This record gives sequence, structure tokens and C-alpha cells, in this order.
Amino acid sequence: MTTISILEIVEDTTVDGPGFRTSVYSSGCPHHCPGCHNPQSWDIENGHAVEIEEILKVILADPFADVTFSGGDPMFQPEGFTTLAKAIKQQSNKNIWCYTGFLFEILLQNPAQKALLEQIDVLVDGRFIEALKDEELRFRGSSNQRIIDVQASLEKGETVVMDI
Repeated sequence: MTTISILEIVEDTTVDGPGFRTSVYSSGCPHHCPGCHNPQSWDIENGHAVEIEEILKVILADPFADVTFSGGDPMFQPEGFTTLAKAIKQQSNKNIWCYTGFLFEILLQNPAQKALLEQIDVLVDGRFIEALKDEELRFRGSSNQRIIDVQASLEKGETVVMDI
């Protein structure tokens, strides 16, 4: 796996996690949540294949920004994002957040998706539910979505939800 299908990379964003972040917006999402703020991301064909090394260069060029994988759904392309996340961790001390419509507990059952979880720090999980939309929430769109400390969860063997 040398490429990831992405829509865009947004640098110095502050909406996809705390502080300044470089956000990689993947293409492809099986959830098709009504009210999604990024429905053009559902079709993987709307993205373009970008070499993982090129994405990594953009991420590492900013020594102050952490990283967010969003979409679409990065868990739709877990192998490529795992390769990218491993390279980020090997070459920097950047914090990695990931947004997904899948539930954490379901991701643990899929070896490819679990491999990506092992590389990220924070997971925002759960489908966007328009009836639960709450603009007062930080870093999530609906109240059913959880902000999970992935490494603590993997270590404890239970889901550790962060209070942000």
C-alpha cells in the first residue's frame, strides 16, 4: 500500500482536535449519515490517489501541528492510514486523532482496522446522527459520538472515554 485516496489535506486547522492540526480528509465512507457535513467524501472515486510519502512530507513540514485523519472514513482505507500513522510516529512525536463512523468495539474485531487503532492516540467514533446534533459539543457533531483515549483503552481492555 503506497497511496491513499484523499479529498484534501488542510493545514493549521483547529476544528478537528485540540491545537493546530494537519487534517487528512480521506475519500470513501460506507455510512452515508443523513446530514453529513462532507457527503462528497462518501464516494472513493471523488478523491485522488496520493503517495503516502507525499502526505507524510506535508505533515512533517509543520513541526507544531498535530495530525487528524478524517473523511470520509479513514477506517475504510485502514492499511494505507496504518502505514502513514506508523511513519508519523517513527519520525515525530505528533499526536494523531482519527474520526470514524464505526464504533471502537467493532473496529477491534477487524485486524486491519485494529492495526490502525494501535497507531493513533484519540478516536472519535460513531455515526453522525442528525437528531442528536449539538453545536455546543467540542470536536464532534452529535452527542452519541465518543472521544476515546485509544492507547489507554487498548491497555485496559475497555473503552476509555475522554471528557473534553
